[in-house]
Amino acid sequence: MSKESRALMARLKQVVVIEANAISGLLDQLDNAALEAVRLISQLSGRLVVSGMGKSGHIARKVAATFASTGTPAFFVHPAEAQHGDLGMIQPEDIVLAISYSGETEEIKEIAPILKRMGTPLIAITGNPESSLARLANLHLGARVEEEACPLNLAPTASTTAALALCDALAMGVLELRGFKPEDFARSHPGGSLGRRLLVKVEDVMRSGTEMPSVSQDTQLQEALVEMGNKRLGMTVVLDRNGKAMGLFTDGDLRRLLSQGRLRADLKMSEAMTPGGQSISPKALASEAANRMDTQRINHLLVRDETGELVGVIGLHDLLEAKIV
Repeated sequence: MSKESRALMARLKQVVVIEANAISGLLDQLDNAALEAVRLISQLSGRLVVSGMGKSGHIARKVAATFASTGTPAFFVHPAEAQHGDLGMIQPEDIVLAISYSGETEEIKEIAPILKRMGTPLIAITGNPESSLARLANLHLGARVEEEACPLNLAPTASTTAALALCDALAMGVLELRGFKPEDFARSHPGGSLGRRLLVKVEDVMRSGTEMPSVSQDTQLQEALVEMGNKRLGMTVVLDRNGKAMGLFTDGDLRRLLSQGRLRADLKMSEAMTPGGQSISPKALASEAANRMDTQRINHLLVRDETGELVGVIGLHDLLEAKIV
């Protein structure tokens, strides 16, 4: 590594150290105001309005998204736009969380007295407890840093990192007080992998009716292979003469017959199938079906209702298409 590269690497590491120190420095600044802020937000009947200018505004947008995704209705309001009409988005039952490291951001200072007259609580996060915003706020949370990671000590870097970490702590505190569960998170993220794993049930993705491959116990192998090919699931359910499931015939069974030298076109399913078959409830989560297949090293499950009646089948391919796995 060249001298220039070593110097650059040292600078990169220094930035990480400075920002890590900024976050750890919050530990000594957390006080009863933080606890009160968490309790106040957890009891919120309106919405949490997060605001900030410049780089603090970017942090505020992310903070609003974090709260919204963890069960607290929240959105971002630009403080300059608030002075030109967007203040109408804020109601007395809301709470405003304002982020300003200096605590002297003019746009926020100008709307703070209006919020006070409306009766809307204001929580301020600043690096200066003596600042104008700190004094105007109902609650002030300190987020002072010793230095910015910027070599000029000008660009907001460590200070915005600290503000983000502090707000994450508040959000997680509110989440805990509200008893927020993975299922609640999933409802806010139906398009994400967690949402699918916690919301999609077997009945949502299983094959049933005419889509379910099935043959009778007297069906010959060549006919069963046609059914499997048409339904594209790599298996077929084998039904007895009363229409009850008595087993499965899969691609694996076909390979077994071949290895045993028993492969004949006229072989009946009652002789070729694997009796029984693992089953799962249609009300079970699709992720449970995935786990069962993984642990038992199988690719298909019968789906039976509470009475034990066969209502469908589900395969690994179905779970892949539903993005459960």
